[in-house]
Amino acid sequence: MKTSFLSLCLTLFCGLIFIMPQNVQAERIRDLTSIQGIRSNSLMGYGLVVGLDGTGDQTMQTPFTTQSLSNMLSQLGITVPAGTNMQLKNVAAVMVTTDLPPFARPGEKIDVVVSSLGNAKSLRGGTLLMTPLKGVDNQIYALAQGNLLVSGAGAQSGGSRVQTNQLNGARISGGATVEREVPASFAQENTLRLQLNDDDFTVAQQISDEINRRFGGSTAVAEDSRTVKLFAPSGSAAKVRFLADVQNIPIRIGIMDAKVIVNSRTGSVVMNRHVTLDACAVAQGDLTVEVSRSNQVSQPDTPFGGGQTVVTPNTQISVREQNGSLQRVNTSADLNNVVRALNSLGATPNDLMSILQSMKSAGCLRAKLETN
Repeated sequence: MKTSFLSLCLTLFCGLIFIMPQNVQAERIRDLTSIQGIRSNSLMGYGLVVGLDGTGDQTMQTPFTTQSLSNMLSQLGITVPAGTNMQLKNVAAVMVTTDLPPFARPGEKIDVVVSSLGNAKSLRGGTLLMTPLKGVDNQIYALAQGNLLVSGAGAQSGGSRVQTNQLNGARISGGATVEREVPASFAQENTLRLQLNDDDFTVAQQISDEINRRFGGSTAVAEDSRTVKLFAPSGSAAKVRFLADVQNIPIRIGIMDAKVIVNSRTGSVVMNRHVTLDACAVAQGDLTVEVSRSNQVSQPDTPFGGGQTVVTPNTQISVREQNGSLQRVNTSADLNNVVRALNSLGATPNDLMSILQSMKSAGCLRAKLETN
């Protein structure tokens, strides 16, 4: 009896899976939004890298390296006579960049990126001297110093030495210490805002409805297609718990808007879903793309045989070159088939981009077209 009951439950569960619409997916609010005002801040600084194995800046072409070293030595009590020609093959001027995380406190360690500013050949094996990192307000928020790591430099491949990366850029893991925190009014504000990653009125309203269903009342209000206003409880601890619960609420969203992204440099095409085409004809240089639709009628053999007349839509995609090469596909009017046929004929990225833009302008490409 118990076995048959479990079998019945399993059968019903499997049936519900196939009945549920397949074009609906569940996403957490944290995957769809970010909290307004809680973000990182960019920091930047100018410094010197020492200890290079003869791969530093050439001082004749980078005089700022010599000037920076002279200023640093004067602060340490060492005076360099004027007109001294310092041959600094082991020193390089660099820029140091990093992002200060939100709610970072003094004493925390953050990673930094070091990039050569002059004509140094390599930063491998160098050490970054103490470098203040400033924000847009020209205030020092962190100090960076440490040994540089150039990952993958001088890798061996097949017994021969191969350079596998750029040697004028390096990282220092935990190379900067936070000295000042960014003032935040998170604890004092009772109104917070969620910013959607993509503007969508439907998703914004769904997020507002789900939050109000979970917490009751008018806890959330959708202000526009990208912003949802939250009325949070007072107190830092209460806000943290409230946001933790809000961000983990699942949202069932349907299929997003169809979008086609074309990279004009490489010719790559990315589609977020199947994009269908209406009937159209586009001529671009030596290429001609034609999408035609027709109905195929299938009738029974005998008029009194009891059969039914079936009308099947038929779509034909033709991509033709001027020299006579032809790619013809009898299938659904899918943009993916057009792109494959164009690639097989050796279409250039500019041809592909122009054809897609012409289809979009003619109204037969029913998707958002973006060109990078």
